[in-house]
Amino acid sequence: MHLLTPNHIQLVSACYPPSSALPTAGPDYSPNSQELSRLTYYAANRPGKISKLGSELDKRIKVDSRKAAAGNSRARATLLITLAIFKAIAAECRRDLALLSPALLSSVNATLSALPTDLEIAARAASVFTAWTTYTDGLVIGGDQRVTEDYMSCLQHFARLSHIDLADHESRNRTRLVGLAALASAVNSEALFHSQTHFHKQVQFLMRAILPLFFQVDVSVLDDQLADIKEQPNSPILDEFRSRPTLERRAASIHLHIDGDAGPTSADVANTALRATSSLLSHTNGFQASAVVKASLDTLDEMGGWDKVDHCRWLAERSAEWTQYQYRYGIPTRLVECLAECQDALQPTARHSTLAAMVTTVFTSPTPLVNLSTSDIISSLISITLRRLAVSSEDSLLPALVECISSLGTHVYYADQIQDLAAELISRLVIVEVNGISGIGKANLEPARIQAVRSLLAGLLGLIHAADLHDAGKDPEDEKKAGGTAATIPHNSDPRTSNEGHIRPSRRTKVTPETWQDTLSLLCDREYAIRADYAKALVEYIEMEIPKLGDKTDSDGVKRPRPIVEGPMHQASTVTALLYGDSTTRFLNALHAYAYALATSPTLGLLSSPSSPERMTPAPTANGEEVSASATEKSDVQSADRPSISVPPRSRRTSLISRLLKDAPSRLSVAGRVAADFSDIGNICAVLTAVHENLPVRSLLIGVPMLAALERATRASGELEPSTASVACAIKELVAKTWLVIGKVWNCPAVTEISQKALSALPPAAALPHLPDWQFGTLQPPQQAIPFPADLALSGPLPDIDTNTLLNAIADSQCVQEATGLGQADLLRRLDGAEWTANNAFRESMETKRRFESFSGDGLSPLVKVAPTLMHTENLSMQSLARSARAVGVTDLREALEGRSSMSNPNLAGRVPSISTLDHTSSVFPDGFSKLAPTRSRPQQRAKPRPGEVKDVLNKLGIGRPPTVNGSAILKSSFPGLQKTQSRTNKNPPAFPPYTT
Repeated sequence: MHLLTPNHIQLVSACYPPSSALPTAGPDYSPNSQELSRLTYYAANRPGKISKLGSELDKRIKVDSRKAAAGNSRARATLLITLAIFKAIAAECRRDLALLSPALLSSVNATLSALPTDLEIAARAASVFTAWTTYTDGLVIGGDQRVTEDYMSCLQHFARLSHIDLADHESRNRTRLVGLAALASAVNSEALFHSQTHFHKQVQFLMRAILPLFFQVDVSVLDDQLADIKEQPNSPILDEFRSRPTLERRAASIHLHIDGDAGPTSADVANTALRATSSLLSHTNGFQASAVVKASLDTLDEMGGWDKVDHCRWLAERSAEWTQYQYRYGIPTRLVECLAECQDALQPTARHSTLAAMVTTVFTSPTPLVNLSTSDIISSLISITLRRLAVSSEDSLLPALVECISSLGTHVYYADQIQDLAAELISRLVIVEVNGISGIGKANLEPARIQAVRSLLAGLLGLIHAADLHDAGKDPEDEKKAGGTAATIPHNSDPRTSNEGHIRPSRRTKVTPETWQDTLSLLCDREYAIRADYAKALVEYIEMEIPKLGDKTDSDGVKRPRPIVEGPMHQASTVTALLYGDSTTRFLNALHAYAYALATSPTLGLLSSPSSPERMTPAPTANGEEVSASATEKSDVQSADRPSISVPPRSRRTSLISRLLKDAPSRLSVAGRVAADFSDIGNICAVLTAVHENLPVRSLLIGVPMLAALERATRASGELEPSTASVACAIKELVAKTWLVIGKVWNCPAVTEISQKALSALPPAAALPHLPDWQFGTLQPPQQAIPFPADLALSGPLPDIDTNTLLNAIADSQCVQEATGLGQADLLRRLDGAEWTANNAFRESMETKRRFESFSGDGLSPLVKVAPTLMHTENLSMQSLARSARAVGVTDLREALEGRSSMSNPNLAGRVPSISTLDHTSSVFPDGFSKLAPTRSRPQQRAKPRPGEVKDVLNKLGIGRPPTVNGSAILKSSFPGLQKTQSRTNKNPPAFPPYTT
C-alpha cells in the first residue's frame, strides 16, 4: 500500500538543492528561497504543525551531524542548510516560538556536541540560537526540564568557544567572537532573567567565558575599547534586543570574516566581551548584581587572577558603573562580604589584599552609590580589622583595611553620615583602648592593642579627610595625581578650598567635640606610638573639623575683633559658653587636663604597663609620701580584673581617667621623673599651638590657667637632678613658646617680647621635636620616641617665666577685652591659674551647671515630660515640649500628679504667682543693655486628673502607694502633709496595692 508523504515533510524537502548540487552549494549553503518562503508561510499560518516541523528538522540535524562528524561532506552541507531553515522558521513563528523551542535547542546542542571544532557550523548554530534568544519569553526555562538542560548545555558549548585557545591567532579570535556573540544574545534575552534559580547557573557559565578575556589584554586596551563603546553604542555584530518589543526585534546574523580580510584582533574580542558584560549588569537588580559579582570572584579563584590587581580593580569599578543606579550598592556590599568570609585565615593571601583594593577602588570612584548602608559597611570593616589583629598584630592586610575605611568617606549622601561613621569608629576605639582585643593571648595582647588603636585612628582621620575632599568637589584627575588613600586622598591639599582657591561651605555635619572628646585619653596612652599618632590626629581635628563658631583668626594668624560679627551678642554667647559650658569648652577643658598630665605625670595609661622602666620610679602622693609603681600597678591590675557587673564600663573608664589626672603633681619633685618623652613635649606644643590659633577666645580663657599651673610646676624648691632638670627645661620651653603664639594671635607685643626673653634665658638645649609627617588614609610605621637630652648644661637654677607680667599684659590688651567682653580685673581673675588642677578641669569637661541646663531647655517640668503618656489624643505641640536627655521616671510621675513646685514650670507652684524670666537681670549682657519690665502672671488652678486616666497609667507601670509598717510609711515622703492626710483616711493599706483614687 502506497503511503502519501505528509505535506510538512514535502515542504521541508523542497528547500534543499538537488543532491548533486550539494558539494557546490557553498559558501552560503542557503536553502531555496522560494520553497523556504512557502515553508515559513505554511508554519506561520498553521501553528499546530510547528511542533511537527521542529521534530522533522531535529531528526535530520542529528543524522547529518553524526555523518558530518565522520567526514561526509554532503551531510555537512545538508546540516548547514537545515540550520538555516530552522532560523527562518524561528523568525517567522516568533509568536509561537515555545512550540519550536524543544526541537531547536535540542538541534543546536546536538550539532555543537558532534562538531565542536567546526567553526562554520558553530557560527550557523550560533545564528539559530541567537534567533531563539531574541524572540523567546523565557517561560520554558525552569518549566521544562529537558529544554532547560539543552539550553544550559548550549551555553556551555558557546562558553567553551569564547575562551578557546588555538595556535593560530586569527582562528582563535574568530572562534571566540562566535561564542561571545551567542553569549551576548543570551545576556540580552528574557531566558536569563526569568528563573532566579537558573540565573546563578547561567551567570557562572557567562563569567567563566567572558572574564578571562579581560585579563588577557592590558588595562589601557580595555579603557580604549570602553571609550569606543561609549561613542558607538550599537554593536557591529549584534543588533539591539531589549530596546524593542519582541515582535519588532531583529535577530543578529552571526557570520565569519571573509577570507582575505584582516582578521579580528584581541581588541575586537575584548570589545565584544565588554559589551556583553555591560549589558548583563545594566539589566540586573541588586540581588542579581550581587550574584554576578559572586560569579566573577569564583571565576577569579578558578583562573588564579588575584595577582593582577589592576585588572581586578578595573573590573570592580566598571561593575559598579555598569550596574543600574539604584542597585550599585550591591557591588561593594558583596565585596565586603567576601572579604569577611576569609577573615580568619592564618596568613593573608593575594585574594585578601586584592579584595580590599577592589573595595577601596569602588568607594573612591566617582560613581555614586545610593542606598549604600555605610554604617553596616564600616562595622564589617572594623570587625575584619580587629579579627586580623587577633590573628597577628603584624598582619600585612591592615594597611589595605585602613584604606577601605578611609575611602568610605568619599561617598557622603546625608549630612550626619560622617558624624555617624566617626561615632562608630570612636566607640570601637574607646573599647579597644581599655579592654584590648578579645580572644588573644596575654603575650600578644599589648601589641595587638597598640596596632588596633593606631589602625582605627588612621581610618578615622582618613575618613574625615576623604569626606572633606568629597565635599570640596575637586577634580578626580587632580586628586589621583595628589596621592593619599588609593588614588584619591592627597595628604598635602586643603579640602576646604577648590581649584580656584575660594572657600566652599561644607555640606556635611562636622564631627562634634562631644564625639571626639572620648578619644582625648589617647594623648596619655602608655605607648608612645599611639600618643604620637593621636597628637597628629588631634591637630588635624582642631584645624579642620572642630566647630569654630566665629572664634578664629584672620589669614595672617592674628585675632582681630569684627564690630558686626563679634558684637555684644557674640561676647554674650562666649561668656555664657565659658560660664555654663558648651561642647567646645568642655572639649578644651579635657584637652588641657590631659596635656598637663602628659607633661608631668609619673605614670601614663589607664592601666599601668608592667614593662616600662619609667613607671618603676616612685610616685609622690598628695601628702608628699612616695609609693612604688609596683603598688600602683597592682591596684590597677586588681581594678582591671574586677567583675564589670558592679561598675559600668563607661563609669570605670571615667574613674581610671580621674585617677590618672589626680596623679599629675602640682609641682615636680627634685628627683622626680615623668613618664613622657622629649618628643611628647614637642607634640604638646604643636597641639596647644593649633588650639590657640584656631580657637583663640576659648583657648585663652581656658588654656592660660593651665600654662600658669604648668610653669608653676617646674619651680623646684631645691637643686634639680640632671634628668629632672631636662624635663623642667623642656616644659618651660613649651610654656614660653605657647605664650609666644598667644602674643602673635592677639597682636600683643608685650607678651611676645616677654616670651622671647624667657626663651633666650633658658640654657641651650635641643629644640623641641616636631610632629611626624602624616599621609591621610594610610597606616604609617610606628613612631619612635625621642628621649630627653642628657647633656643639659646648667650653670645655676632654671630661670622662671614671669607669669604675672604675662597675665597683666594679655589682660591689658584692648583686643582681648573687646573679644571677650570682660574688663582687666575680670580677665586677671579668670586667667590666674592658682587654683587650676588637671582633675578639676576634667570635672569641668564632664559636668554641666544646672543653670545652663535650664537655659538650653533640658530642665523641663515633670508634667510636660509625662503629658504625652497621660493624654489619650496625640498632641504634637505638647510632645514637642517634652524633649529631654533624661528619661521619665517614677519621681516625674509623682511630681506631675501631686503638683510639686518646679523652677522650670511656674504653673505647678501652687497659688504663688509665677515670676517671668523677664524680671531677672541677664547674666550675659552688659549692664548698659535695656531690660524689659518685669511682669507677673495670673495664678492658675491645678487641673485635677480624672480617676480613670492616671490610675490606669500608674497600674501599668507598677507604681502604687509606698508600703507601710504599723501604719507608718517605710519610705520618707517628699510631701509630709499629703502623707499624713492619706494615713488618716486609710490607716492600714495593703503592701503595693494597685493605684486607686
